[in-house]
Amino acid sequence: MSDVEHPSATALSGDVEKAARDSSQAATGISSPHVDNSDPDEALKLVAGEAVVLTPEDEKRLLRKIDRNMMPLLCVVYGLNYLDKTTLSYASVMGIRTDLHLVGQDYSWIASVFYFGYLFWEWPTNRLLQRLPLAKYSAFNVIMWGLTLCCLAAVKDFGGAMTVRFFLGAFEAAVSPGFALFTSQWYTKKEQGTRVAWWFSFNGWAQIVGGFVAYGIAVGTEAHPILIKSWQLIFLVTGFFTAFMGGLFLYFMPDSQLNARFLTQRERVMAVERIRINQQGVGNKHFKWYQCKEALTDPMIWAFVLFSAIASIPNGGVSNYFSQLIVSFGFSENQSLLLGAPGGAIQIITLLIAGHCGDRFKNRIFFGAAGVLIAAIGLLLILLLPLSNSGGRLAGYYLYQSSSTGFVALLGLISTNVAGWTKKTTAAAMYLVAYCVGNIIGPQVFQSTDAPQYRNANITILVCMFVAFAILIFINIWCRRQNKIKATVRASPGYAKVDGQEFLDLTDRENPEFIYSL
Repeated sequence: MSDVEHPSATALSGDVEKAARDSSQAATGISSPHVDNSDPDEALKLVAGEAVVLTPEDEKRLLRKIDRNMMPLLCVVYGLNYLDKTTLSYASVMGIRTDLHLVGQDYSWIASVFYFGYLFWEWPTNRLLQRLPLAKYSAFNVIMWGLTLCCLAAVKDFGGAMTVRFFLGAFEAAVSPGFALFTSQWYTKKEQGTRVAWWFSFNGWAQIVGGFVAYGIAVGTEAHPILIKSWQLIFLVTGFFTAFMGGLFLYFMPDSQLNARFLTQRERVMAVERIRINQQGVGNKHFKWYQCKEALTDPMIWAFVLFSAIASIPNGGVSNYFSQLIVSFGFSENQSLLLGAPGGAIQIITLLIAGHCGDRFKNRIFFGAAGVLIAAIGLLLILLLPLSNSGGRLAGYYLYQSSSTGFVALLGLISTNVAGWTKKTTAAAMYLVAYCVGNIIGPQVFQSTDAPQYRNANITILVCMFVAFAILIFINIWCRRQNKIKATVRASPGYAKVDGQEFLDLTDRENPEFIYSL
C-alpha cells in the first residue's frame, strides 16, 4: 500500500525545472532549454492536489475494468483495419481483375496506391491525433474508411480503383499511431507489449474470418447469382460493418482517463496514478519543435524506421498476393480463400506468445526477432521444396505469418520507449511513413512476368527478413547501452529526482529516470 501526494502544476518551481534540465543534460549530453513547467501533461490537471492510496487489489480490479471496456473495441477495429485493406486480395481471385480489365502491373499499382494515400496523410494525421480528442478523431477515420471501402464496389476501371484505394489509405493512416497512443496512455510499460499483441493479433482473426466470408460469398453467388458480382458484395459487407463499428467506437471509447465514462472520478485519478511509472503522462496537445528535432536525430528512432521500411516490403507484397500465392502452390481459387485462414491462426498464436513472453521475460525484442527467423524458415520452404510438394510449400506460407512479431514488438516500443508527446507522435509518423514506403515497394516485387511462382519476389522477401533480424539485434544493444548511461547518472553524487517530472512532458532522453524496455 502506498500513499502518494501529488503536487499541483503551479507548485513546480523554476528551481525544479532547472534541476530537471541539468540532470537530463548530464544523462544524455543534450541541452534542453525547452522544459516548461507551465505546459504540463493533461494528467497533472486531474491529479493536482489529490492523495491516492492504490493497493494491489485496487490496481488489479481497475486493470480488469479498463481491459473489459477498451480492449474489445481496439481489437475488433484493428482487425477490420487489416481486413479492409486486404479484401482486395480476395477480390483478386473473385473476378475484379477481369471486370476492371486489369493488365500487367495494374493490380500491383492498385495494391500499392493504398500506401501512397497512407504516406500522404500520415504526418498530418499524427499531428491531428495529438491536437484533437484522440477517440473522436480515431472514430471519424474508422467510419470514413468503412464508407470508402464500400465505394470500391462501384468502381468500373483502373482509374476509379486507384482513386478509392488512395483515400482508403489516407483514412486508415490514423489507426496504428492512434492505437499506440491509446496503449501508452492507459497501460504500464510491463503491460503494453501484451496489449499491443492482443489488438494486433486481430489481423490474424481478420484473415480467418475474411477467408470464410469471402468463400461463403463466392460459393453462394455461384449457386444463387445476384445483381452484383461477388467481389462487389464483399466490399459492401466489410465496408458497412466497419462504418458501424466506427459508430460504436465513437460512442464508447474515451479520449483519455479524464473523460472515461466507465470510470468513477476516483478511478480516473487511480488510472492516471498507475501509469506514473511510465514517466510519460497521458497526453499534451501542444506541438514542441525541440521534441520533433530530437525524434529526427535519435539513432533508436531511425533504427525503428529502417526496420519498418525493410519489414514492410514483404508485408505489402504478401498481404495483397497471398491468395494468388496459394493458387501457385497447386490449389484452386476457391480453395485459396479457405486455405488463407490457417495463416491467420499462426499469426495470432505467434503474436500472443511473443507478446506474453516478451513482457514476462522483459525482452520483447528477443521474441519479436525469433518470429522473424521462423518466417525466414517458412520462406526457405517455399523456395527450396519441389513444386510438386504443395503441402510443404503451404506450410512454409503459414510459418511466414510469424513475421509480424518483429513489427509489433517495435510498434509497442514506440509506446514504451519514446516519451514526450510531440516526440512520440513524430516517431510514430516516421515509423509509419517507412511502413508506407515498404508497402508501396512490396507489391512491385511481385512482377507479372514471374507469375505464377513469383520466385524472385520470395527471394527478395527472404533477404528482407534477415536484414530486419539484424536491425532488431542493434536496437536491443542500443537500449541496453542507454540504460547503463542513465543508471550512471542516477548514481552520481548530488543527483536528485525532480518531484512530479512524470507529468512535465519530458522526452525519454531528457528524463534520467526513464528506463528503456527491451
